[in-house]
Amino acid sequence: MKPLLELEGVAAAYLEARVLFAIDLTLADGEVVALVGRNGAGKSTLIKTVMGLQVRRQGSIRFDGLEIGRLPAHAIARLGIGYVPEERRVFGDLTIEENLEVGRQPERQGAPFWTPDALFALFPNLRELRHRRAGQTSGGEQQMLAIARTLMGNPRLVLLDEPSEGLAPVIVEQMAAAVQKLKREGLSVLLSEQNLRFAGAVADRAYVIESGHIRFAGPMQRLLDDSELRRAHLSL
Repeated sequence: MKPLLELEGVAAAYLEARVLFAIDLTLADGEVVALVGRNGAGKSTLIKTVMGLQVRRQGSIRFDGLEIGRLPAHAIARLGIGYVPEERRVFGDLTIEENLEVGRQPERQGAPFWTPDALFALFPNLRELRHRRAGQTSGGEQQMLAIARTLMGNPRLVLLDEPSEGLAPVIVEQMAAAVQKLKREGLSVLLSEQNLRFAGAVADRAYVIESGHIRFAGPMQRLLDDSELRRAHLSL
């Protein structure tokens, strides 16, 4: 089966500092793939490179067979890739409902169609706060809102950058349940994550990144079962 997302020989740099080296990665339609690694390993840079936010990049990035490696971020978004940054970046002066309306896009062929009611079912916390300004909500609620706003664009693929970072354990569990529901809806997800427990709860496959290189690629369960591999590359 042809991959929905395919990276070949992808490299990236900040100024003169190389951050990613010859990254090869695939993601199938409806699959959840986790990028795991220590802080500073290059996970977020890879997510930004796929999204066209990393200016100095090389190699091939194909989405549904189309080369997107040289496209700007707005053009990549229009093709059906959604991005949820680590910083969340919700509009604090707008209500939760208004934030969702900002992200609204027409129905997209081959992608789940999302409405505010469907998203409130996915994130019940947001329904209760729908008229509250986003800046007056907790970090976990803002993370839910950032994901929900991205889903209002009806993407085929969502890039999640450190979705569990800084969240309380109960919110992390809710976030994992939401990602599992997205997978059941047929959405493809590429996420960067330091929390191996979270990644293990949602991902089909994993790529371990260390110092900008892929050190492991395979089933998520194999990574969870291999203590030597985790000790070598994740210090877990």
